[in-house]
Amino acid sequence: MKKSISFFFLCLVLVVACKHMPPLIPTDPTNPPVGGGPCDPDTVYFQNDILPIFQTNCAKSGCHNAASHIEGIILTDYNNIVSTGEIVGGRPNSGKIYESIISSSSSDIMPPPPDAPLTADQIAKILKWINQGAKNNYCDAGCDTVNVKYSTQVKSLLSSKCTGCHNTASAGGGINLDNYGGASTVALNGRLIGSVAHTTGYIPMPQGGTKLSDCEIKIFQLWINDGAPNN
Repeated sequence: MKKSISFFFLCLVLVVACKHMPPLIPTDPTNPPVGGGPCDPDTVYFQNDILPIFQTNCAKSGCHNAASHIEGIILTDYNNIVSTGEIVGGRPNSGKIYESIISSSSSDIMPPPPDAPLTADQIAKILKWINQGAKNNYCDAGCDTVNVKYSTQVKSLLSSKCTGCHNTASAGGGINLDNYGGASTVALNGRLIGSVAHTTGYIPMPQGGTKLSDCEIKIFQLWINDGAPNN
């Protein structure tokens, strides 16, 4: 009788505990990208939103690129981000990644000082992406090359693709792209378009990351052709 009662209470505890566990969403790191339709504003897309954050802020030389792979973590592509970062869809706190980016300890937070930590918006996107299943998805954001401006398209592209390496705290190659002055300098001397277009004689950027799309390169080129104004 005592054994039956004990077993009953054990089952009850497990049931209650399970109700408070976030749902497990299977994540297959071998799946190719899926999607391509119009972007849903309520969905976070790995290829569009998440990969640029990791590539520009984390997958750098001496950190988490294929050559350095600090602590065995490689953050260059979906397969490695999910597997080495121990990401489980629906459970952001089960792996290393989310715990590190929200850490309040200067010795544990990623990216580490003097690099700037991820912004609240970037962290929120990663959290939402994991809670939505950590899928290798993408969408077609379209190509708006009408009335290109620094304050909108150009600044947004620099922020998502470049400033993780080229910022005030850590200006890789002596280039700071998190303000207009630095961006316009490399735009007008040819280094910006030379690097993003992977022109011979220039260091291809994003370094170690995926080449920008034709649309993104065109946005930079149109802005530069207009004199790289602060508009």
